[in-house]
Amino acid sequence: MAMDCQMRHTTQIGYLCRSIHFRLRNIGAIRSLLTVSATEQLVHSLVTSRLDYCNSLLYGIPGYQKDCLQRMQNIAARIVTRCDRRDHITPVLKSLHWLPVKYRIDFKILLLVYKCLNDLAPSYLMELIKPYHQDHYSTRRKEQYCLHKPPLFRLKSYGEKSFTYAAPTEWNQLPVDIRSAPSVESFKSKLKTHHFNKHFK
Repeated sequence: MAMDCQMRHTTQIGYLCRSIHFRLRNIGAIRSLLTVSATEQLVHSLVTSRLDYCNSLLYGIPGYQKDCLQRMQNIAARIVTRCDRRDHITPVLKSLHWLPVKYRIDFKILLLVYKCLNDLAPSYLMELIKPYHQDHYSTRRKEQYCLHKPPLFRLKSYGEKSFTYAAPTEWNQLPVDIRSAPSVESFKSKLKTHHFNKHFK
């Protein structure tokens, strides 16, 4: 993923949006010949896969950059459902059970954390996070399965985009039953439901 000297992804996101828009135009041109299921499969293989590729690196990007990526997902949702362009997009995404771009980025970060804590990730990632050690007298349930959060970074705009900072920030906000999920599939299912409810309800 391309990154400029200020650790921004402006060039990469611009290229990604142009690439996705090109594919969406092609899918839209043949939409009348496709079933809903076939259209959704095309969108997932040609569009969603690109939105999700290495998206954990997009943690902490400015809102306007997320909005660019979100517009691409919104167009894809409208093509699949053939809804009017003036219809509000939130009910459309909800009907498709698609998480918005922001939550897809968070989802990837949290999945990496879960794998790190369960020895399912590369060692170089596992070394970046540290479990929070409760003191002998602490019995607060919310502190179970938490991560140690590093002190604030001097270079806030850079440091807070790092996995070292993002991992505990997002992980510690999860309910305990999600953090303690017994398997990857269980974790993914609970996490998606949690994010889905958080956004749509």
